[in-house]
Amino acid sequence: MGPIIVIAASTGGLEPLRRIVAALPATCSASMFIVWHTGRHPSILPDILNKTSHLLVSHGEDGEPIEDGHVYVAPPDEHMYLDRGVIRLDHGEKVHFTRPAADPLFISAAETYGDRVVGVVLSGYDGDGAEGLRVIKERGGVALVQEPEEAAQPSMPWAAIRADHPDACLPVGEIAAQLSALCSA
Repeated sequence: MGPIIVIAASTGGLEPLRRIVAALPATCSASMFIVWHTGRHPSILPDILNKTSHLLVSHGEDGEPIEDGHVYVAPPDEHMYLDRGVIRLDHGEKVHFTRPAADPLFISAAETYGDRVVGVVLSGYDGDGAEGLRVIKERGGVALVQEPEEAAQPSMPWAAIRADHPDACLPVGEIAAQLSALCSA
């Protein structure tokens, strides 16, 4: 199994997600997991991302084996967690007023995969992803944050910066380049 990439996005995060996923090569050895704050509303994010992706993008399913070179999106109204080799979903309490939330995904990834995890916080309201990014870094992983000045809604990036010193605050193009290089390593 290759690197584990976890991404948090909300308001203003669609275009950054599209750019990042489109930059990943078809030979990507990483598995990517995305939480986009959709609440219980239907999500067509996998369909949108599949239009420009070289990788298969789908909603994660409970008990689904994790595959390299696959992009998994948290389904509506479900928290997504990573367990050894599989995805877990649940309808637990909202975190940061939302379900799905990034912190449960980020923390489970860090606890399960340690220094193999790269966490990314993109544009959005509130502070989801900040605590999870701190745990990723604490467990030896890499913490990246979208440059707040570039984000359509900088609350999530600023919260992540305040919670811990991320390894880098970058424009989306540089985040996409770093993740693409990681996939090819």
